[in-house]
Amino acid sequence: MLLHLSISQFTLVDQLELEFGHGTSTLTGETGAGKSITLDALGLALGDRGNGELVRAGAKRADIHATFDISNHEEARTWLEDQEMDAEREVILRRTISADGRSRAYINGQPVTLMQLRTLGEQLIDIHSQHEHQSLLKKDTHRRLLDEYAHAEGHSAEVRIHYKTWQDQYRRYRRLADSAEETQARRDLLEYQLEELAQLDLKPGELEELESEQRQLANAGDILNGSYQLAAMLNGGEGDIAEQLHRALQLVSAMPEQSPALAEVAQMLDSARIQIDEAGSTLSRHIDTFEMNPERLTEVEERLSAIYSIARKHRIQPAQLAELQQQWQQELEEIGAPDALDKLAGECEQLEQAFRAAAGKLSKLRIAAAKKLADAVNSQLADLAMPHARVELALTALEKPTATGLEEVEILIATNPGQPARALGKIASGGELSRVSLAIQVVTAQTSRTPTLVFDEVDVGIGGATGDVVGKLLRQLGERGQVICVTHLAQVAARAHRQYLVEKHSDGEAAFVALRELKDAERSAEVARMLGGEATAQSLAHAEEMLARA
Repeated sequence: MLLHLSISQFTLVDQLELEFGHGTSTLTGETGAGKSITLDALGLALGDRGNGELVRAGAKRADIHATFDISNHEEARTWLEDQEMDAEREVILRRTISADGRSRAYINGQPVTLMQLRTLGEQLIDIHSQHEHQSLLKKDTHRRLLDEYAHAEGHSAEVRIHYKTWQDQYRRYRRLADSAEETQARRDLLEYQLEELAQLDLKPGELEELESEQRQLANAGDILNGSYQLAAMLNGGEGDIAEQLHRALQLVSAMPEQSPALAEVAQMLDSARIQIDEAGSTLSRHIDTFEMNPERLTEVEERLSAIYSIARKHRIQPAQLAELQQQWQQELEEIGAPDALDKLAGECEQLEQAFRAAAGKLSKLRIAAAKKLADAVNSQLADLAMPHARVELALTALEKPTATGLEEVEILIATNPGQPARALGKIASGGELSRVSLAIQVVTAQTSRTPTLVFDEVDVGIGGATGDVVGKLLRQLGERGQVICVTHLAQVAARAHRQYLVEKHSDGEAAFVALRELKDAERSAEVARMLGGEATAQSLAHAEEMLARA
């Protein structure tokens, strides 16, 4: 329930503080006084779009706070907890709009997105406007109203999910079916190419080993010849490196005085001699085991030739063959097995069955609720001076199912006895549409779980005894919760639990909108003005009678 509304620097409002309570509250005033400004501000606090033009001239920003009691609103508290926000007895929705058009939204002081503000706002308030009869000409609105009346929103959402899942899979099936021949050709090519690489059986690191071995075998003669020459230089007889080092050591040892430097030289020469001896031994073993193997060279070169040939065939480097094989394998897996089309068709059939089962449950709920809703609306129409009007909700099976279910929902009306029910736009006049819209709004509001209902001049085009009926209906709604109504009808204002007067003032430089609650004589005077434009003794007496009767 809306407890408090604070509006600052919004259009013609300088500063406005409003307290609301349980029951029906009406906002009245002269035409053009700004009655709808309050609801416009409330709409912004609930997540409506805004712009810098809504900021009062000369001000930096507009600021709107709306405080709600959610102590009995389990859904709102659950939503706040899911968003990790405070979910105590009250919640404050705040919206600011700067003169440059920038907007910020807050819930309990925590910055939120406009979508979050709107999502919570929709749970707290249901706003009905005088323009809703225009949307009443659309079949989408008819379906939404019926689903809400049947409390089938959850079933409707489930049907949409099933339909989307089914259609997504079906589109995949159609793509695969339409390209089945091309897919099979690609599958055959991939399998052939992968088989070719499988036969090649290239092992990790094999290419590098083969290339190294090929270089060694191809240069075996030069390697062996060079090895013999090197062995002769190291330890091959007179004048070799080993003999030279031996003489050098003898010279150092024969010196009469051994300085530290000479001792270090002797140590290094001895170490070099040991290294040369080891190098000679290693080289000897290499020569003893080294083989000239033309047959192995032929084998290696043939293996390398096969690898290079496949790499050239696919226009890649030999080292990229393993990566290419992996890519082909992945693509083949994505294409799927030859029976993938049949498997996908089976999955589509199962998904369709799941959709039709959910849609069937929704259809039963709609059928059960359609007559009840029509009867309730017809009862209200009789009270709204349309006793001969008859509303029907036609459920027509669709040739092809849609995300909304298996049937089309349309509200039909016959305004005179003996006439067949036809589409609203073809039968009802503008005034009749307004009353039909009001009747539907009143009926659906009675089953609404939203604690606060707002009606913005839905009684346009209605007057006299019918207006009194509208006032009774809105008061009845207020007995069960909270109703806020902008009205121009004295009959509606008199029936309200409380009444607020919207006035426009001017100081010669700027205009201001003010709003205050009316009590006793002030309220009688305002109702009298609404009756005849001027508060006369007769209109005042009539107004007091209406208020007393209410």
